[in-house]
Amino acid sequence: MTGTEFALLSLTVGVGAVLQVSVGFGLGMIAAPVFSLVDPTLAPTVVLLLAAGVTAAVLVRERGSVDLHGCGWALVGRVPGVAAGALLVVMLPAKYLALLIAAVVLTGVAVSAAGYVPRVRRSSVFLAGMASGVMGTATSIGGPPMAMVWQRLSGPRLRATMSAFFLAGSLMSLVALSAAGAVGAHTLHRTALLAPAAVAGVLLAGPLTRRLDARHTRTAAMALAVAGAAGLVAQQLSTF
Repeated sequence: MTGTEFALLSLTVGVGAVLQVSVGFGLGMIAAPVFSLVDPTLAPTVVLLLAAGVTAAVLVRERGSVDLHGCGWALVGRVPGVAAGALLVVMLPAKYLALLIAAVVLTGVAVSAAGYVPRVRRSSVFLAGMASGVMGTATSIGGPPMAMVWQRLSGPRLRATMSAFFLAGSLMSLVALSAAGAVGAHTLHRTALLAPAAVAGVLLAGPLTRRLDARHTRTAAMALAVAGAAGLVAQQLSTF
């Protein structure tokens, strides 16, 4: 990893951490395409490891606002999704996994832009958790299904509930990826190098959250995610 690549990844992690703390998701959507562009071996494992740390920090800060009942059903759904996602990581070549990451980002942005708001039922939360398990384990981007089903929650409740789900869900995904041989010395070393950027993003997000407009912040996150996904698609298609 060159100095320029390290700076790009650190900036991406820092911005993603700010968004994750501010709106409850964003680190995976922004970081996964960029990580895949720089080094495909870093996604999804390194992104999941960094996201677990960031979501833990959010959960500590907003722990009193968690919807434990809804989070529980989402985690039940995540279990079969994690198994399917780990299988995809093992079976798909790196090129197709990168394209899957881009497809997940673009689909998530499209659904969000369409304004679809599902009814919050036990079944819809379970299915969203399952979809998040597949997407989060295979690509490290598990936010869109949960953001869609929980979008009626208030700011602190949304951030806390999603953080509780993503912390537990990320640990589940990492256990599955470790069993599949996707967690090794290389990924742990890169995670340690990029951890300071995640910490900086969390610390910076504290004073910024009170000043940022949630709607504009989400729009900016989506725009950055689309740009990263488009660059990743262009890179992969150029090698066919």
